[in-house]
Amino acid sequence: MSGPCKITIIGRDPSRLDPVALDQLSATAALEGMGKVVGLPDLHAGNGVAVGAAFWSADRIWPHLVGSDIGCGMALWETSLAVRKFRVSNLERKLQGLDEPWDGSLEDALASAGLPCELASPGLGTIGGGNHFVEFQRIEEVVDADRFTALNFSRDRVWMMVHSGSRGLGQAILQQQQSLTGKSGILADSPEARDYLLRHDQAVTWAVVNRKIIAERFLNAIGYSGRCCLDIVHNCVCAHRSGWLHRKGAAPADRGLVVIPGSRGDFSYLVEPVLQQADEALCSLAHGAGRKWSRNDAHARLSRRYRVADLQRTKLSSHVICEDRRLIFEEAPEAYKEIAGVIADLETAGLIRVIARLRPLLSYKTRAS
Repeated sequence: MSGPCKITIIGRDPSRLDPVALDQLSATAALEGMGKVVGLPDLHAGNGVAVGAAFWSADRIWPHLVGSDIGCGMALWETSLAVRKFRVSNLERKLQGLDEPWDGSLEDALASAGLPCELASPGLGTIGGGNHFVEFQRIEEVVDADRFTALNFSRDRVWMMVHSGSRGLGQAILQQQQSLTGKSGILADSPEARDYLLRHDQAVTWAVVNRKIIAERFLNAIGYSGRCCLDIVHNCVCAHRSGWLHRKGAAPADRGLVVIPGSRGDFSYLVEPVLQQADEALCSLAHGAGRKWSRNDAHARLSRRYRVADLQRTKLSSHVICEDRRLIFEEAPEAYKEIAGVIADLETAGLIRVIARLRPLLSYKTRAS
């Protein structure tokens, strides 16, 4: 058995990273057949596997490194709503019933994406829990005006970010796979790997469809149209450089534009990957700010200091719709790192060019049931 593979940390000061997350990276690097491990600036401890990381193997696939929310990712839409017409109270009033099952045809939506009808689920078209959200934003700053103009983007429109995944489908796939092979790596040319990859790819497509339906539901609710400018996946495994690249909370650097969100009380960044430097980070980027505190820690710390009402408005004067009393503390801005530091780390490493910075206006997580 060979020793641990190389670990690359992307960041100006790796000593500031969570030691538990670094231990999790080391454990993954010691897996037989692992070729390279990368920790990104948003690295933080996960459920046995570090989040904000990428893992490459020449001949093995590890489903547990992808995790249970296969296909989770971010979509960014430019809406037809002018910023000057944006009124928080109007949107808050109109955003009703969006946690309920979608009333469209699940089978038709799946069939149009080439998915079998048996994957239909009441979860399709809904955000889900945890750190998933829909956020309305405006352009705070255009950093690269030439590129922004070339992409035909508008400064004066409200933008909408959708963060969600495959809901219960990915969880079911992981549980089924682990009942067969546990947490062992699967040889990529084996029947077991082919079966897993088929179901994995379906879950990724399902998640993309889910984000599209969510976006359309929100646009319909507020009475505006929009266009999808990007949709990226940050929990997946794919063929890469004659091997297999696993991303766990890592945005792709080889799929075009990327949006990297901060917490609900921080800015988000629209960036373009620099492909010349991408290999050092396994063609991966940070997918967000990264947690500073666990969910339990965040609730314990913040529920003693704040009322729920205090967290319904952020330091950037944006509004928050989250009627789950525990979740609003777990997902508070203080529980996350500052996104500016994450972006600076990526820029220093030569991995991105920032195109624009976006300010949150209204974050939607859930209404009371």
